[in-house]
Amino acid sequence: MTSVIPIETARPAAQPALPRVGVLLINLGTPDTADAPGVRVYLKEFLSDARVIEDQGLIWKAVLNGIILRSRPRTKALDYQKIWNTERNESPLKTITRSQADKLAAALSDHAHVTVDWAMRYGNPSIKSRIDALIAKGCERILTVPLYPQYSASTSATVCDEVFRVLARLRNQPTLRVTPPYYEDTAYIEALATSIETHLASLPFVPELIVASFHGMPKSYVEKGDPYQQHCIATTEALRRRLGMDETKLLLTFQSRFGNAEWLQPYTDKTMERLAKEGVRRIAVVTPGFSADCLETLEEIAQENAEIFKHNGGEAFSAIPCLNDSEPGMEVIRALVLRELQGWI
Repeated sequence: MTSVIPIETARPAAQPALPRVGVLLINLGTPDTADAPGVRVYLKEFLSDARVIEDQGLIWKAVLNGIILRSRPRTKALDYQKIWNTERNESPLKTITRSQADKLAAALSDHAHVTVDWAMRYGNPSIKSRIDALIAKGCERILTVPLYPQYSASTSATVCDEVFRVLARLRNQPTLRVTPPYYEDTAYIEALATSIETHLASLPFVPELIVASFHGMPKSYVEKGDPYQQHCIATTEALRRRLGMDETKLLLTFQSRFGNAEWLQPYTDKTMERLAKEGVRRIAVVTPGFSADCLETLEEIAQENAEIFKHNGGEAFSAIPCLNDSEPGMEVIRALVLRELQGWI
């Protein structure tokens, strides 16, 4: 009888575990408290950044410490108190950014090796604290996501500066990626258009025009090569095409100027005054440069500029919410992150 020698069935080799990946959403920042001391700490960090105020010479330092940080915190604290999330004792920007991170984590739950966190460039939670936390969880690769649709040195670049500073102190650095600006991204433009259309349909009046207000910037920064103004123009033009509007129905303006230098124009507040005096009675304002509602949208636009418009003859004013953690807004962030995580997940 011929003996049969069993042949062991070959087993596939075990696949190595995927390296842990961290995704860090980063927004501008906020005071920890809505009082003068809290605002003073925040403003000092913000205005001491050479990306924000490029001339950090002795004259600026004297003005900052001798004038601005003595008077401005009191007035800005009152503004923060108008919009403060009293239930959580934090600014809306912090509440919304946390929610964006939570919802993104849920959307990526199928990828068990991915951890999502969030940070603020100025204030808390700091970028350093969250990078440290991701590394402590074993993240060997980190995708940083500056939540600015339009690139500028004073927003996107300073996020990278701080991330690089943190990594520069480490002997064992994680591999790093940074998401690009998404000012013309199809999902972003569609989300903006959808949010505008949905909001307008809910209003008891029909706006005669829409103002797209972006955060301002000193004109000299653009003259030195910052692409921010062109990105804002590109966003506005893409939005006009999607909504079927021209420049008379969807206006581009810039808000939040600071100091005596010339900033990008037209200015939002001056435009509100002009429109009202020219007989425009009903308008809506959208803020495409902000990924989450904050002081500049909830107080400066929805309150200050609404008052300017109505004081000069306007009758109906509506501020369109930012994309925030809405379903369209989260689709923008999800699509951006998944695209940039290719090869890591």
